[in-house]
Amino acid sequence: MAVTMNKNYAKLGKNYLFAEIKNRVASYQAAHPQADIIRLGIGDVTRPLPKIVTEAMAQAAREMATAAGFRGYGAEQGYEFLKEAVRKYYAKRGVSLSCEEIFISDGAKSDIGNLTDLFGQDNTVLIPDPVYPVYVDTNVMNGRQIVFLPADEENGFLPMPGPETVGDIIYLCSPNNPTGAVYNKEQLQKWVDFANARGSIILFDAAYECFIQDDLPHSIYEIPGAETCAIEICSLSKKAGFTGTRCGYTVIPSALKRGGFSLNAMWLRRQSTKYNGTSYVVQRGAQAVFTPDGEKAVEENLRYYRGNARIITQALEEMGVYYTGGRNAPYIWLKCPPSQDSWEFFDRLLSECHVVGTPGAGFGSCGWEYLRLTAFGTRKNTLEAMRRIQNGGVFR
Repeated sequence: MAVTMNKNYAKLGKNYLFAEIKNRVASYQAAHPQADIIRLGIGDVTRPLPKIVTEAMAQAAREMATAAGFRGYGAEQGYEFLKEAVRKYYAKRGVSLSCEEIFISDGAKSDIGNLTDLFGQDNTVLIPDPVYPVYVDTNVMNGRQIVFLPADEENGFLPMPGPETVGDIIYLCSPNNPTGAVYNKEQLQKWVDFANARGSIILFDAAYECFIQDDLPHSIYEIPGAETCAIEICSLSKKAGFTGTRCGYTVIPSALKRGGFSLNAMWLRRQSTKYNGTSYVVQRGAQAVFTPDGEKAVEENLRYYRGNARIITQALEEMGVYYTGGRNAPYIWLKCPPSQDSWEFFDRLLSECHVVGTPGAGFGSCGWEYLRLTAFGTRKNTLEAMRRIQNGGVFR
């Protein structure tokens, strides 16, 4: 008898969103080789790693070349020196964690997908729409029932639980990808109370917390009661430019238990079995991010990206275009011109302005009228892209 396959993969879209964007841009570039295309779509950073980080990595690499400094297999949950640095980072915001509650990883996307291993297939998954595609696709792969919670202009792209809301596993992202909207403490408190009352688990994606400037929560653990209902996933990709070196961390409180199981113990067991751990060299670089000089260097890069966001939002305001995000997030979620859906507007921006955005339709049904721009480009390209858009008349 032939091997049986996971038929849930047949339920996935043909192409992952960013692969589809890449294919469309490549096709256009092939047909128009002289076009100077500016990419403000995929959220990859452009600023180099801070020097203090690369120096720490270089020193760690040199250590590995010596008998005294060589490191073999490391703990799958991360070295204590980095977990302690993350613990102190949370403590600055009044969040008390133990190192045993912190797990070092190779980035947020991996953990967001792998955390689904902890839950039974019969759980209902509640996901805001529009949403980061990985939330949806990983649960489709596992065959779970997904319920979408609409996010739109009416609720400021910050949906809240109501009397009819259901969900065993709840995904929240704040600052949000793709909309850039950020929950305040009162709003997150309602979600925490909802989850605790219902016995649900919140998977809280805080990958963009470093962009928050206003008095808004950076961590769900700033909210009373979150330690008994929430797992938090974070990343150094955008905070410190680790998109190419890969490092993040996930927090699972010891107090988080369901059905007689400790989720902290389950995740430790899962990672010990299925994950090799983040490299020593990368973890030494990550440790440098949390030093005073590292934080200063990181903040310099964040100011650069925030400056790009201001350039984008100011141009949109001058054109009278509705948008969210940009101040406390690196993403700007703008409304397409009337009678154009997001893929149509994507193609128009590409052909008329040679600018690449991300179609909102790729983030869910509530994104059909929107397009996402990112602040991660170079200053020169950001200025030029908005000049082209303003002069091109695409919103008229």
